[in-house]
Amino acid sequence: METKRVKAFGTESSEADLKQLQIDRRTVLAKDIEIDILFCGVCHSDLHFARNDWGMTTYPVVPGHEIVGKVTAIGSGVTKHKVGDIVAVGCLVDSCRTCNNCKNDLEQYCPEWVGTYGGYDKHLDTNTHGGYSETIVVDEAFVLSVPENLDLAGLAPVLCAGITTWSPLRHWNVGKDSKVAVVGLGGLGHMAIKLANALGAHVTLFSRSPGKIDDAKALGAHEVIISTDDLQMEEAMSRFDIILDTVPYEHDFNPYIATLKTNGTIVVLGYLGPLDPPLVTVPMIMGRKSLAGSLIGGIAETQELLDFCGKHNITSDVEVIDIQKINEAYERMLKSDVKYRFVIDMTSLKN
Repeated sequence: METKRVKAFGTESSEADLKQLQIDRRTVLAKDIEIDILFCGVCHSDLHFARNDWGMTTYPVVPGHEIVGKVTAIGSGVTKHKVGDIVAVGCLVDSCRTCNNCKNDLEQYCPEWVGTYGGYDKHLDTNTHGGYSETIVVDEAFVLSVPENLDLAGLAPVLCAGITTWSPLRHWNVGKDSKVAVVGLGGLGHMAIKLANALGAHVTLFSRSPGKIDDAKALGAHEVIISTDDLQMEEAMSRFDIILDTVPYEHDFNPYIATLKTNGTIVVLGYLGPLDPPLVTVPMIMGRKSLAGSLIGGIAETQELLDFCGKHNITSDVEVIDIQKINEAYERMLKSDVKYRFVIDMTSLKN
């Protein structure tokens, strides 16, 4: 297969900083779209993959799965987009397309789904490379349309942080009578507040820091509960239909379970790992409460989200950086020193 060499930023080991690399992109096949990448969001998953925190990284790795760009070439069979269109690519670039999950627009749960980076590229027989690069070539089935009114840099994190919170909001039928709480005010948390508010829900942020109150309310939260305040937590007992827990590190879920209504659900979006301390199941049994998980969203659901964001003029709050600042951004991200997502201006890679 013919390929084209392009500039990218990635790393060749878990201990090394990201640096400029050369990678191969395939030339467009019949259903392919070539995209000149304009902006790429920076996700916690990018850092975890670069540093092999999950023990599954194949090197070299080029992160980035929050991609917005312009179509520069299309295959002969492409019908959904044309050269010059502004489009987006999220966390998926392929799936089996035949399993029950794929048939029901749940490609994110396909056993053979292919990540935008760190997946298996069947065309080049290598691992896929993500959006920290000049261009990307993606099958049209996994390329999304972008509303014309949205800021493109702010749109990029919607492709991961946005859909990760939108999918459970939709699955659990959040609407104007819903009481929604969000744990954690970061990339996911700030999008959860914006989206739940736009759906008409009453939105509460759980935070350990009183310093987050003004920020949360500016984003659309109706109230903030300080989770370290025993009295406030006691007053919050049995209040919420759904809690989106976006905290990306080990923490205690039990205090939040207690604040769920009967039949309520806490959805884990941030932390991957064993629970410590363990769950106390008595409150769950006595109130038919659930602990669930959710993973991004399918292509149809992601397009629904982009259209919703266009209608309600919702984007992420971002700090735009040059690609040469990515290692510094990773260190700042570990300290939660960003409101609320870094986005790379990929034109900086051309310098």
